[in-house]
Amino acid sequence: MTPQPHVCSDDLEALLGASLHEEVVRHFERSTGAERAYVERQVTECLRYLYLVSRHRDQLSGLFLPVEQEIDEIWHYLILQTREYRTLCEERLPGRFFIDHRSIAYEEYQEEPGREKSVEEALRWIPLYCREFGPFDEGALPHWTIVRFLHERMEMSLEDIAALEPLGS
Repeated sequence: MTPQPHVCSDDLEALLGASLHEEVVRHFERSTGAERAYVERQVTECLRYLYLVSRHRDQLSGLFLPVEQEIDEIWHYLILQTREYRTLCEERLPGRFFIDHRSIAYEEYQEEPGREKSVEEALRWIPLYCREFGPFDEGALPHWTIVRFLHERMEMSLEDIAALEPLGS
C-alpha cells in the first residue's frame, strides 16, 4: 500500500500565499499562452521542488534541478519577488533557510560530477518526492525530466518509478 503524502497542493499554495500564487499563475498564463490548469501544475511542481530542497537540505542542496526549464523560470520569477521569496524560504518552508539558485545547463552539470554521479543525484529526488507528495502522476510527467525519461524511454510504469529506492540504500 502506498503511504499517504504529507503535503498536498493546497498546503503549497498556502506557503506561497494566495495573492502571490495568483500573480505567478496569471503572469505565466499570459507570457506562455498555456492553459491555466497547466500553469497551476507548473507552479505546484516548482513549489514541490523548493519544499524538497528545504526539507532535505543535506541530501538535495546543490544538486541539479531535475525539472523542465519552465519550472526554473517560475523559480526565477519568485526570486525576483525578493521579500516574498525570502519569507517563503526562511519562514514558511520546513528548512527555514534561503534557497540559492545557480543556472547551469544539464550537459555542463554532467561534466562536473560525471555521468554516473549525475544519474545517482537525479534519481535521489524520486523517493523523496513520493514520500512527501505521493507517487508521480501523468500531470507531473511534463515537468520532471528524469521521471518522464524513465516512463517514456525506459518504459517504466509510474508504480515502478514510485517504488524506486535511493541508490545505495
